Amino acid sequence: MGAGHQHRLYRPGDSVVHRLPPQCKLLAVLAFALVVVATPRERFWAFAAYAVLLGAVAVAARVPVTYLLRRMAIEVPFVLFAFLIPVIGLGERTTVLGLSLSVPGLWAAWNILAKATLGVIASILLAATTEPRVILIGAQRLRLPSLLVQIAMFMLRYMDVIMDEMRRMRVARESRGFEARNFRHVPVIARSAGALFIRSYERGERVHLAMLSRGYTGQMPIIHDLSASVRQWGTALALPAVALAVMGLTW
Repeated sequence: MGAGHQHRLYRPGDSVVHRLPPQCKLLAVLAFALVVVATPRERFWAFAAYAVLLGAVAVAARVPVTYLLRRMAIEVPFVLFAFLIPVIGLGERTTVLGLSLSVPGLWAAWNILAKATLGVIASILLAATTEPRVILIGAQRLRLPSLLVQIAMFMLRYMDVIMDEMRRMRVARESRGFEARNFRHVPVIARSAGALFIRSYERGERVHLAMLSRGYTGQMPIIHDLSASVRQWGTALALPAVALAVMGLTW
């Protein structure tokens, strides 16, 4: 089931990472994240080694560093939260640049920053080398609940349709001289949201009936075979395997 457009996070390419089946990359990213989370926060060099591994993947996938840095803006709320922890934390205190900071808070902030950053980079690399619809097909190959995968597929397919509908409604309001400026206009926005919900619900009903009339039985057909070879599984799982070996050296 195609989305009809190219996702902004995806970078077309023909690298070895791009060519890996999606189920291999999904499992590799999940296993890598588990290894990172299980690593003790005191093992600084282990986290540095994980960053080097992700850097090697980025080079193999031909994903520029500037691209990764731009997409990492999604992590900003976590960074702000991490910086607040030493300030409001309890326990032993230490002075850093004239500020009294909590020692347990500093460790907690480092733990969040290091592990969240590595997880975000791994997710960005996955999204940059795999189309969203292909990721969902990979999830289906990994035997994730079929209903959840199909819901995600339809959400991906119709998200832009609903956003366009919302944009047209906004243009229609503005063409009639309406401009939301204060709380008195909230009822108008609420009615627009209700109309959008009803339209989306009715569209979903029509799509479902159309699918049933075309033989839908609860399973979406897979047009392209995305089976993975032993070599492809080995290539993808090399990342978490090396990360696991690095973690083992820290114990």
